[in-house]
Amino acid sequence: MTTIKDGFRRILLIAERETGRICKLPIYFFCMIVAPIGCLFFMLTLMQDGLPTNLPIAVVDMDNSPTSRNIIRQLDAFELTSVSMQSRTFDEASSEMQKGNIYGIYYIPADFQKEVVAGKQPQLSFYTNGSFLIAGSLLFKDMKTMSVLAGGAVGLQTGQAKGYTDEQIKARLQPIVIDSHAIGNPWLNYSIYLTNSIFPGILQLLILIVTVYSIGTEIKHKTSRDWLNKGNGSITVCVLGKLLPYTVVFIAIGLLTIAILHGYNAFPLNSGWMPMITAMILLVVSSQAFGVFMIGVLPTVRLGLSFACLTGMLAFSLCGLSYPVSDMYPPLAALSYLYPLRHYLLIYIDQALNGREIIYTWGAYICLLAFLVLPFTIKRNLKNAMLYFHYIP
Repeated sequence: MTTIKDGFRRILLIAERETGRICKLPIYFFCMIVAPIGCLFFMLTLMQDGLPTNLPIAVVDMDNSPTSRNIIRQLDAFELTSVSMQSRTFDEASSEMQKGNIYGIYYIPADFQKEVVAGKQPQLSFYTNGSFLIAGSLLFKDMKTMSVLAGGAVGLQTGQAKGYTDEQIKARLQPIVIDSHAIGNPWLNYSIYLTNSIFPGILQLLILIVTVYSIGTEIKHKTSRDWLNKGNGSITVCVLGKLLPYTVVFIAIGLLTIAILHGYNAFPLNSGWMPMITAMILLVVSSQAFGVFMIGVLPTVRLGLSFACLTGMLAFSLCGLSYPVSDMYPPLAALSYLYPLRHYLLIYIDQALNGREIIYTWGAYICLLAFLVLPFTIKRNLKNAMLYFHYIP
């Protein structure tokens, strides 16, 4: 029997052994340090302005009147929109959109000014490329706003010509005033939303890959018996000792990320530091436990890595980042809760963005802790693989 004191000593010996293995293979350095830090700075520099600006559109002005030119100037003044092309034919603008040179088309019909003066209802049309979700939705918002403002200007002139007071005109143009407030991210900063969602997913994927690879190579190269002997035959001691160096490095990377995002970049942190620090630590250890489970189920490097990569990549789609879990097909919605990333995102939304009381989020913390049970379910299978598995190239 291994005493507690002897168990700690053996964990440190195995951790020392694993540190030597890490230093010999550059792949560990890349996956644990270069890849996560590189991805973080790539995303921060990619979205340093929060929102994409000066998105190119084409204007098809069939009227070419002072009114239409004024609309074009005002549309070009929007921060997100840049009128990069003015065309006399819709086909030419459509061709440029199909090539990907522009993201939207704003169409002003012929005789627009005449119909405005005559009190008719001329139609302003706009088209966006839905293949580019963010660019298309942002341009749709700007072009719709410009159309509403143009309609309001026409209504104002018509009302003044008929002798209405300003209050009467306002009541006709906007009978209901909308007072909207964006909760959690009032700046509509895409970096606050995407970076804090995508990076933890990348970190989870890297943890799964490194965990599976580190254990799988022991079985592949038949060094698992030596590893097991150093743990005095205790699979728990062996796994804890092996994962300890990775745990320290990944937690350090995770905490560095939190410091950069919420400290240096001043992203929202409405509930303070501790809820997110705790969530990041639990994300790391729960992802490691998930990785041990994967290699225990499929104790070969190629199958284990395939399992880890497939599962880790699906997390980006199933965790609710790109599509609401509530609207998913029920089996897929249930599957989303089998990822540590899903529970981390729930904590981030509740604690960092919304600043809710911790009592409303304790379930997500418990779910992350529940992943630590997974390695015990394949404990016997993993030990048998370490002792008897014969790797077939």
